[in-house]
Amino acid sequence: MIGTIADDFTGGADVAVAFRSEGLRTLLFFGVPPSSAELPEHDAIVIALKSRMAPASEAVAQSLEALEWLRRHGSDQIYVKYCSTFDSTPAGNIGPLLDAVADAMSVDVVPMTPSSPEHHRTQYQGYLFVGSLLLAESHMRDHPVNPMRESSLPRLLRAQTDRDVGVVELDSVRHGDLGSILEHCTARYLFLDAVDSEDLRVLGKALRERALVAGAAGLARGIAAAKPGTLSLSTNPSLAGRAAVLSGSCSARTLEQVAAMIRASRPAYRIDPVTHTDPEVLAAAALTWYDGLPDGAAPLIYSSMGPVDLQRTQEVLGVQEASGILEATCALVATGLVSRGVRRLVVTGGETSGAVVSALGISGGTIGELADAGVPWIHPVEMPDLALLLKSGNFGAVELLVEATR
Repeated sequence: MIGTIADDFTGGADVAVAFRSEGLRTLLFFGVPPSSAELPEHDAIVIALKSRMAPASEAVAQSLEALEWLRRHGSDQIYVKYCSTFDSTPAGNIGPLLDAVADAMSVDVVPMTPSSPEHHRTQYQGYLFVGSLLLAESHMRDHPVNPMRESSLPRLLRAQTDRDVGVVELDSVRHGDLGSILEHCTARYLFLDAVDSEDLRVLGKALRERALVAGAAGLARGIAAAKPGTLSLSTNPSLAGRAAVLSGSCSARTLEQVAAMIRASRPAYRIDPVTHTDPEVLAAAALTWYDGLPDGAAPLIYSSMGPVDLQRTQEVLGVQEASGILEATCALVATGLVSRGVRRLVVTGGETSGAVVSALGISGGTIGELADAGVPWIHPVEMPDLALLLKSGNFGAVELLVEATR
């Protein structure tokens, strides 16, 4: 059984979809479940943490707790899921997290790749590309929290670990003996080139029995394809009821999706923490606005902002303070929307999604139909009449928010 430790909630949903799409019965939990949790029959478990932006020591502690739970509940393979854009500064936690998990498992070599062609992320000669652009030349160059000014994956990881880092280039992936390469590897971490889904399937076959693998959802799908699936697809729960979008991501794609909602004449309300720093006041104002909408409206409530406004906000409040205010506000707004009868709630951004799920008291759920690649509807165990769409900031077509709330 494969157990996954994901660094945020949207990433956890993405990898759960990858497993389910290849026929694995998959359970998704938000945070480490209690030891007494009842587990339906399954082939894969995903524990989605809220550790992506956490200090390294905190991310390590959370991940080791998840690792212990997964191994205690029968996982014989561990997959550490990080973002396909590998966005993590030299002070980030990917290296320390991998060091801790590999040491705890006594693993000498950790094969990995962030390549996810489905999301236009590919690795070639050890460099990460977003579409046709190197990572550092893409929109990720100006990421609001983790600006990426380097495209070499080995250099990015070496800034966070003192362990050796190597690369297996594409020709060796396609024509070499991967088993022999892994057996004779002297590096702790080995980035594997992959530019299309067939490359990932080749890697999946080679890695299906490895105790520890790391990467994004693309490699997870490749591994799942190499395992026997037992899922019997049943009718997905219906998607009905009042809808709303709660957007906290400031990514380029989310900004396009927010603009599309506004162009579609959807009611829109912007949360601005500069006007007030008390989350309860900000949330109350947003919910009062919502209460004045006509029945059947599918509104957008958002704190998403472009680079200029984001810089202004962070200069006034500080980066961490601004994030904390907005996450707390979105959590309060989400609980208010659900209590008012919203049954389809779309949330953008990994950190915002984590705050919302925690505020709603949701421990996990079943994966429903896809709204877009890597973006599934989730039906919480505790609230079976609620459907959640947790969207990673850079995922989805421009019209996703509009279409998901029709």
